Amino acid sequence: MKLDSYDLICNVEKYLRKINYVIRKKERIILIDLNLTIPQFTALQILINHGDMTIGELSEKMALACSTITDLVDRMEKSGLVVRRRDDRDKRVVRVIVLPKGFDIVEKVLEKRVKFLEEKLNSFSNEEKSMLNNVLDKLYSSIEE
Repeated sequence: MKLDSYDLICNVEKYLRKINYVIRKKERIILIDLNLTIPQFTALQILINHGDMTIGELSEKMALACSTITDLVDRMEKSGLVVRRRDDRDKRVVRVIVLPKGFDIVEKVLEKRVKFLEEKLNSFSNEEKSMLNNVLDKLYSSIEE
């Protein structure tokens, strides 16, 4: 049975959702082992990818209330993942900065996720992996905001 374009797109969306679910489920297990919550991991990734931020900027990126982010950063600071520092140019501004422990934890999580995916793609040929990479790159480029 040949699928029409709409049905193919529905299948792609379904499989992307299923794959995301499986990877997120694995990620939760990894985070529990490292005593880290999903919001903490998300905040670390945002800070690492975008640089130091204020609570307000981080709140906007994570689409969470400033009070929620303040509590999150408090817990991360107590765990030695981040530190708050006054901005060099404007002492009224406080920035959240990732500490080496925060960088290390993100690296460990990403390494474990890659290892998990590597095991799952073990039966794929290099050509299939390359094709999958190219198609996902093209899809991401077309939907990137």
